[in-house]
Amino acid sequence: MTSERAKRFPLGLADLVREPRRAEGRAGETRAVASGKPSVAKPATTAALKPAALKPAILKPANATPATVKPLHARPAPPIARPAGSKPVVAQPAAAQPAIVKPVAVKAAAVKTAAGKPSPAKPVPAATPALKPSPARPSQIRPVATHAGRMAAPNVALSSAMALTSERVRERMVERLRANGVTDQRVLNAMAVVPRHMFVDPGLATQAYEDAALPIGHHQTISKPSVVARMIELAAAGRPLANVLEIGTGCGYQAAVLSQVARDVYSIERIKPLFERAKTNLRPLRIPNIRLHYGDGRIGLPAVAPFDAIVIAAAGLDVPHALLEQLAIGGRLVAPVGSQEGQSQVLTLVERTGPAQWRESRLDRVFFVPLKSGVI
Repeated sequence: MTSERAKRFPLGLADLVREPRRAEGRAGETRAVASGKPSVAKPATTAALKPAALKPAILKPANATPATVKPLHARPAPPIARPAGSKPVVAQPAAAQPAIVKPVAVKAAAVKTAAGKPSPAKPVPAATPALKPSPARPSQIRPVATHAGRMAAPNVALSSAMALTSERVRERMVERLRANGVTDQRVLNAMAVVPRHMFVDPGLATQAYEDAALPIGHHQTISKPSVVARMIELAAAGRPLANVLEIGTGCGYQAAVLSQVARDVYSIERIKPLFERAKTNLRPLRIPNIRLHYGDGRIGLPAVAPFDAIVIAAAGLDVPHALLEQLAIGGRLVAPVGSQEGQSQVLTLVERTGPAQWRESRLDRVFFVPLKSGVI
C-alpha cells in the first residue's frame, strides 16, 4: 500500500472484518463492540468480586433498561436471559453487576407490584431468628373476697368511671348510712360486704349504691340502702339473732344482708319469677344460711317458728296476726303499715312482750309496694 493509498484508506480490509483479540487489558477498561471505541468503566463502590464468584452478564447499550431478576420460590436467582441477536459478551464492571442471591445465606420474597409483575426480591438475612408469637395467657379474674370470707360473684360490665367491685364504693355508702343515724356495726359491716349491684338490672347498676329504690320487675322494687339498714337495725336491737323471717324476698338483696347478721334466714316470695331471680342472684355468693321459700308471705312459716325477728318488705293495712304469733317472746317485727294512697305508710316496730302481749311503735314515714295474699 502506497502512502497515497494509506491516506485515502487508513484501515485495512482485515480491520473491517474482525476485531483483533487482546489477551489482557488494563483493569477497569472494556471495549465497546458497537462503536469500536474503548470506554473506561467507573470505579466500583463496593469491593471487587473474586473471579470465581462472577457470572457472565450482558453488555447493554447506554439507553437499555436493566433486566429484572425473578426469584423462583427462594431458589438461587438464575442468570439473566440473553435477548435474541445479542452481541458477544464482555465482563461488566462490579458496580453494574446484579447481586447474586445465595439460598444458604438469605431468603428471597417475591413482591407483586400494582401492574401484577413481581418486584425485585429483598433479601432477608437467614441468621435472623423467626419471631414466634408468645402464647396468650388467659386473663385471671379473681372474685372479690368478702369480709365474711365468702367469695363474691363476677362483676357486671360497667364503665371505668365506677368500678363497683371496689370496696371503696360500698364504704362511701356505709359512711352515708352512719351519717344518717345507723349505729349498729354489724349492720354497717353487712352493708359493706354485700354487693348491691349484683341484685339490680345491668342497666341500673351505676345507681346501685345511691340511696334510691330501683325497679326489679313485676311492679316490685329493691328498697333504699338506708331503709334496709334501718329495718335490720330495728329488728336486731343489738342482740344476737338466731332465726329470722323475711316476707317478700324480691331480688334477694335484703336476705343477703340479713345473712351477715343472723344465724339462719328464711325468706318467702309469692311471685315465682322473682323467687327464681333471687335464687339466681344469691347462688354465686354461696351463702349457706339462707333458705328461700315460694309461698304466701302473710301465712309465714309456722313449721319453723318462733323467730327472733321478722322483717316485712311490703306494706299492709295491718300486720297479719299469723306473723305476730310466729314471733318469739322478746322478738321484734318491723313492717311498713298503711296504704299507698297519699304516702300514709309508717314504719312500725312490734315487740312481743308475752304469750298474748305485743307492743307497737310507729317510727318513720316510708313507701313500699302493697302486701298481698296468694301466689302468682
